[in-house]
Amino acid sequence: MQSDSLGGTAQTQDEEGPDALPDTSPAAPSYEPREAILEVRGLVKHFPLTQGVVVRRHVGAVRAVDGVSFDLRPGETLGLVGESGCGKSTVAKLVTSLEAPTAGSIRYKGEDVTRLSGRALKAVRRNIQMVFQDPYTSLNPRMTVGDIVGEPFDIHPEAAPRGERRRRVQELLDVVGLNPEYVNRYPHQFSGGQRQRIGIARGLALRPEIIVADEPVSALDVSVQAQVVNLMERLQDEFGLSYVFIAHDLSVVRHISDRVGVMYLGKIVEIGTEREIYEHPTHPYTQALLSAVPVPDPAAGEQRTRIVLEGEVPSPANPPSGCRFRTRCWKATERCAREEPPLEVPAGFAHAEGPAHHPSACHYAEEKERIVPE
Repeated sequence: MQSDSLGGTAQTQDEEGPDALPDTSPAAPSYEPREAILEVRGLVKHFPLTQGVVVRRHVGAVRAVDGVSFDLRPGETLGLVGESGCGKSTVAKLVTSLEAPTAGSIRYKGEDVTRLSGRALKAVRRNIQMVFQDPYTSLNPRMTVGDIVGEPFDIHPEAAPRGERRRRVQELLDVVGLNPEYVNRYPHQFSGGQRQRIGIARGLALRPEIIVADEPVSALDVSVQAQVVNLMERLQDEFGLSYVFIAHDLSVVRHISDRVGVMYLGKIVEIGTEREIYEHPTHPYTQALLSAVPVPDPAAGEQRTRIVLEGEVPSPANPPSGCRFRTRCWKATERCAREEPPLEVPAGFAHAEGPAHHPSACHYAEEKERIVPE
């Protein structure tokens, strides 16, 4: 038995695990428990804005990602949360080399992926796979499930001999809780949750070490969300995966993540362990997000402080000076407009051990009591 929701239980769909799935990837060097398998430093992605038809002029840029840094350790899940348009999905595309960064570095086991090309980049891509948000559009409707899940073997033929591919595909379907005999069916014959399982099986085909999951449950019903999240947790334990898990639902992120990064307008404004972020947030934006989380108990909901932000999210083409959150922040002063706060442990908590001792990009970072009732 395993949890089927954040508070219920359901029967595990696949009790045997992936023992039948052979590991064809080369042996990886050993890493210390705290050594990062993925290091992102100063990651920037600007999309140019142009005008004109015959003569196109560069008039600006959309700063989708503007200086994001984080580490991902072996076997860890790093959750990224934030409003729509904050740059989460762009970070996912940059990490998986689907987009080229404007600046910054992405180091996989010490090697800068942004400087690779050809066979070297192809080899790294095998170890960093992606699960996409929409299970309805991320699968080719003209291909069977067997062809979809087995397509990575066509790109990386060394991962599986041609005569073994059908068996490998069936093993992958079994691992994610689907009937192995479904290999000849088409995506339209499956439900949303089943399609997302197919997408996860495709991501597992090459035995990657890192999976970037871009809102993998946002298009699913709540009960199906829980099944997919539980499946991903089980696969993480069995395959030793590291996840970058992107989502809007703060409850889902808390359920699966070891550490959480909060993004706002292209930057990470606070990052820490699940307990530090959810129980001891110090950045005003994080506090506002947590105050909006629905509480199932009406009596408990009355105990919390609701923080209502005023104004609209600024345009990433013209972000505010200094602190980007200052136009919606109740603590903003002239200093916030002049100086951009660094992402570091606030001075007030620098010399004190405790859950508030974690990086927060705010000049006036402080804890706020009773944001979410226990």
